[in-house]
Amino acid sequence: MVERYVMALDEGTSSARAILFDRAGNIVSLAQREFRQIYPRPGWVEHDANEIWSTQLSVAREVIHNAGIEAHQVAAIGITNQRETCLIWDRKTGVPLHNSLVWQDRRTAGVCDQLKARGLERYVKETTGLVIDAYFSGTKLAWILENTPGAVERARRGELAAGTIDTWLIWNLTGGRAHVTDASNASRTLLFNIHTGDWDERLLAELNVPRSILPDVRDSSDVYGLADPDLFGAEIPVASSIGDQQGALFGQSCFAEGMVKATYGTGGTLLMNTGAQMRMSENGLLTTVAWRLGGKLEYALEGTLFSVGSVVQWLRDELKIIHSASETEAAALEVPDTNGVYIVPAFNGLSAPFWDQYARGTIVGITRGANRNHLIRASLESMAYQIRDVIDRMEADSGIALAELKVDGGAAMNNFVLQFQADQLGVRVLRPKVIDTTARGAAFLAGLAVGYWKDMADLHTAFALDREFQPSTDRASADHLYNGWCRTVDRSRDWAEHE
Repeated sequence: MVERYVMALDEGTSSARAILFDRAGNIVSLAQREFRQIYPRPGWVEHDANEIWSTQLSVAREVIHNAGIEAHQVAAIGITNQRETCLIWDRKTGVPLHNSLVWQDRRTAGVCDQLKARGLERYVKETTGLVIDAYFSGTKLAWILENTPGAVERARRGELAAGTIDTWLIWNLTGGRAHVTDASNASRTLLFNIHTGDWDERLLAELNVPRSILPDVRDSSDVYGLADPDLFGAEIPVASSIGDQQGALFGQSCFAEGMVKATYGTGGTLLMNTGAQMRMSENGLLTTVAWRLGGKLEYALEGTLFSVGSVVQWLRDELKIIHSASETEAAALEVPDTNGVYIVPAFNGLSAPFWDQYARGTIVGITRGANRNHLIRASLESMAYQIRDVIDRMEADSGIALAELKVDGGAAMNNFVLQFQADQLGVRVLRPKVIDTTARGAAFLAGLAVGYWKDMADLHTAFALDREFQPSTDRASADHLYNGWCRTVDRSRDWAEHE
């Protein structure tokens, strides 16, 4: 019998990856390639959508080649993606109207202020579970339509298609035959009613986004179409779409209510599974769709962090005080503490739980004795402090005390960060052997759609522990450090001029 596999396409903020998984949920082959980050103006962040597609296709082909298998041995393709990044393209030619606007992009902050001034905050929160912020896709789509001559009229004539990056990839994989998204990605647009599971007419009207350009909303595990055989040499079912953070929740086997995962990527996200119960936050968190399976929505409480791993990229690319992320752990351990230095990496404003789009990055506590290692350690500690900001509010909103934290993402390989995290939270932190849980979640969902795995019970044992980090400091010391962080956050807020 020919062995078969499931391929996950993991389209992230800075790179495209393809990963091949076997029935045990283990990685068989992996390929990754970075793509350009485009910064037209301060606060603006764009990607070339065609470059994203070509890069994603190339690594998908590479992963099949490297595994030494034929395309027909791939049982299904699952997609996970940077959620709020979006674009609009011509239905006939497939040519984007504009570069895709990345979730980090802040150009629509002023539009968000206008929506708030019109009294829409409560309606948005109750309908979408979100807050009004430039982070989400709705105002980005509205900006592209408004700033592309003739786009609104073309949209109303049915000539244009829009979507988040999962929709763009599915469109290209299927040769334009499928214009779909799943409920988890739809719930990040500021246009989706998480009660009804459909696009919200009032919000479409408020943002002047025609419903006709939006994709059909489907289950997170479903066969949307077949990949064009010219791409890989076989018609492979495209069978899942899941936002990257929800993918990690699923890939971490957080299927039960109250389970929490944290992803340390370019940005960071914590999700608590709340099952069929929708919990509205009173503490600056989001209520979002975890996934839709069998037509039924399941929900999560979410804390989104704009800048987590990106603080290390900043140390490397802008300050140039490290050559690679792998140096940071040893550098942080060279000093016993940060010498009083705190860094708030609010490069694109603050997200949960503060939602201050005018906050900016801040360094405090610098004295003559502060050195490179102190800055590096303060940068790593900022990751753990931001996670604690969210966990404290998550416990308050849910009434559930955190028992443990499952972690993933590139920065979760840093032992210093996870030990400091356990110290700050006072609970054990669990790192799995397979750290690519976002991609694994997409693979699991795709495999379920085609019967590769029978049901979710097959996946319950998929979490294999790599290392457990136990708290090693007293609560008073941890709280003292955290209080200094809170004071620094206060100083970072409302810094940039309002547009």
